[in-house]
Amino acid sequence: MAAPTELPAAQGSRVEELVQSDLVPELQSLQYSLVLEHLLGDRRPVKDLNPAVMAGLPVPYKTDEQKMVERAMESCGFKATLACVGGFVLGGAFGVFTAGIDTNVGFDPKDPMRTPTAREVLKDMGQRGMSYAKNFAIYRGKSDWKNAVYSGCVTGGAIGFRAGLKAGVLGCGGFAAFSAAIEYYLR
Repeated sequence: MAAPTELPAAQGSRVEELVQSDLVPELQSLQYSLVLEHLLGDRRPVKDLNPAVMAGLPVPYKTDEQKMVERAMESCGFKATLACVGGFVLGGAFGVFTAGIDTNVGFDPKDPMRTPTAREVLKDMGQRGMSYAKNFAIYRGKSDWKNAVYSGCVTGGAIGFRAGLKAGVLGCGGFAAFSAAIEYYLR
C-alpha cells in the first residue's frame, strides 16, 4: 500500500486536529476540498490553448507566406480555375480513350469498305477529345441543392428514357427526389 502524501504544516495540523476530535465527515470534506484546491486552485499551471497543440500533435506555427499561399489556394477563383483546367484535361483524356475504343472512328459513310488512315483516325480522336474537354471544363461555381436535383433528374431521365418516355419522366422525378433527400440530409 502506498504511503500517504505529506501535507503542508498548516494543513497537516488541521487534519490532525480533525482526526483527534473524531469528526470523520468533516475530514472527508476537507480532503475533498484539498483535492479540489490542488486540481482547480491557483497552483494549477496555466496551459497554452494553442489550437495546433490541442489537436493532439504539435504543429509549428505557420509563417506569413504559408498563410498567404493557403488563402490564395482556398479562394473561389483558384478553385474555379483548377476545376476548369482539371476538367479540360480529364475530358480530353476521356475523349481520346473513348475514341480509341469506338469502331466508327475515321469511318466514312460514303465508302464503308475503305480503311481509314492513321491521320484520319488521329484527327477524329483529337476532335472528340477537344469536344469532351470543353464539356468537362464547364463549371458552375455554386454548391447548392439545385445542382443535385438537376443532375439527379438528368441522370434518372437518361437511364429511364431507354425504356420509353414515361419511364424517363419517372426516372427523372425519382432520381431528383432522391438527390434532394440526400442533400437535405447532408446539410
